[in-house]
Formats: sequence, structure tokens, C-alpha cells
Amino acid sequence: MRARSLPRRPAIRLTELGFGAAQGGNLYRATTDEEFAVAVDAAWAAGVRYFDTAPHYGLGLSERRLGVALRERPRDEFVVSTKVGRRLVPSPQDAHLRDAEGFDVPASHRRVWDFSRDGVRRSIEASLDRLGLDRIDVAYLHDPDDHWEQAAREAVPALADLRDQGVVGAIGAGMNQSAMLARFVRETDVDVLMCAGRYTLLEQGAADDLLPIAGSRGVGVVIAGVYNSGLLSRDRPPADAVYNYQQAPADVIERARRIAAVCETYGVTLPQAALAFVRRHPAVVSTVVGVRNESQVAETMRRSEAAVPEALWDALVEAGLLAAPAEGSAVRPG
Repeated sequence: MRARSLPRRPAIRLTELGFGAAQGGNLYRATTDEEFAVAVDAAWAAGVRYFDTAPHYGLGLSERRLGVALRERPRDEFVVSTKVGRRLVPSPQDAHLRDAEGFDVPASHRRVWDFSRDGVRRSIEASLDRLGLDRIDVAYLHDPDDHWEQAAREAVPALADLRDQGVVGAIGAGMNQSAMLARFVRETDVDVLMCAGRYTLLEQGAADDLLPIAGSRGVGVVIAGVYNSGLLSRDRPPADAVYNYQQAPADVIERARRIAAVCETYGVTLPQAALAFVRRHPAVVSTVVGVRNESQVAETMRRSEAAVPEALWDALVEAGLLAAPAEGSAVRPG
């Protein structure tokens, strides 16, 4: 697995594929400790050295499990990213309930939006404790959509201070939109950004705002949500496919099926093309894919290693199913 360096300070190397650990927090359904540990083992054996988590994922469960799974690994050989902004507060009165935000865990804590300087520091300290690490390689602001002022004026400077102290390495933000991520590049001192779902084979909005400015200013971009919540994860999207975390509209499913049909004429599956497409852009330093178990790791690696002919992208553009590259922009060969 090839590693790429973030273009800016500090020089943190990310493997081209990253391990998304939300499922380790029991996203949608329970995952066992053993199942998650074996998935990490399989990813490591395949060359993956970048692991992404967050306090939000299973109310800290994902961070705890990832810390255990990496504990015996050489610390200088892997990169861990986590997030700040959703601080966990004990909620013992709700411990008999289940979490209401998509994770199959007891509601023993509640999430509190907090992008204050103190909140950021407390969140990082708690994550270090759950992960069992002495530093965090990448710290992202987690979905600050409705909190721009506090995130930009308090959280980013707080993370920058921690970066200067060596407590964190690279800093940035992770969001399901691209416009505000581009604003972070223009107005704050960030190193790397995670963009989920807005630069995919199905939609390329980030190509208009985020990717050009990130590339010009040397800010690395990590792409997540490459399958648009599952719509692009199967060879032919079913009628009940999910898109943006809800039932996909019929016209979106039809568009994805048309893309799949073109891919098939070039001997490529839709998921293989989805992974290959995002990795072509020079501003993209890594692609994070959520995996739950060993078989999903193996399938992700097979997809990532598939040979995708360059002619496929031209055919999709000609069919009106893919936006043509902006004038003067460059891509890496498929």
C-alpha cells in the first residue's frame, strides 16, 4: 500500500487507503471486539497504516477498540485521526437506554456540541485516554456546519496550540459538505481536511470549490463516503439503495445504474470505479473506507487493486454521467 505525504507541515504520511472505524463503534448494529480486532489485523497485513475514528462513534467505543487493536504495533508506523466538537458527557440516568444516533450501544453518555478552546482540549485529553496514545496524528473538527464562528475562532487556534506542543500532528475539519471546508482553507491555518460524500463518482461538487483551493495552498484532502452511503457499494444499485443516509430517490438510483452499465462495458464494477475515481485527483491524499470485519477489508483491497482503464472516464464524460475535468486541472492516471 503506497503512502502519500501531506503537502504541508507537519509531514504526516497517509496510506492511500484508510481504515474507517465507525463500525467499530457498532454503527447500525453490534460488532464484537474480536471481529473488529481481526479487521484491524487484516488491514494492517494489507499495508493500511491510517486509521480514522471519533468520540461520536459508539460514544467512545470505536476509539477504545482501536486503541486496543493498535497497542502492540510500532507507534511510528501508523497514523490515527480522531475528531473534536462532539464532547461526551456522562448520562447515567439514560444508561439503560440505547443510543439514538445510529450506534448500537448503551446511552451512557450524551454528545454536547462544543468547539470552545476548553472543549477542544478536554476532548483531545479524553480521546488520548480512550485510545491509550500519547499523541494524536490528525485532529479534525467534526461537522462544524452550524458552528463556524466558534470553530474558526476558538477550535482551530486551540488545535494549532496543541500542534505546536506536539500533542497533535496535522489539524483540520471533517464534514459532509465542501463549501465550508474550502472556507477553512481560505481563512484558517489547517493542514488536512476530510470531505465525505461530496467528491464521488456520482457527484463532484468538491471539484468546484474545495479541491482547487486545497491543491493550490498545499492542504491535503482525505475523501470519505466514497460510496455515497452505500449507493455505489454494489455492482448494480438495488431499488432500496441508501444515499446520504436515507432512501435514495429513484432518479439518483437510475443515474447510478447508468454509470454501472458503462463501467461493465470496460470490465469494471461500480465499486471498483468509485474507489479509483476519487484517488485520481492530485489534491486527494487518502481515501477512508468504513469496514466492519475481515471480509469487508479483503473486498475493499480487491476493489482498490482493480485495473481501471483510462478510457472509462472519457466514456462517462461523453455519456453525461461524469463532469469533465476543469480546464488546466490534472489527474493521476487511473
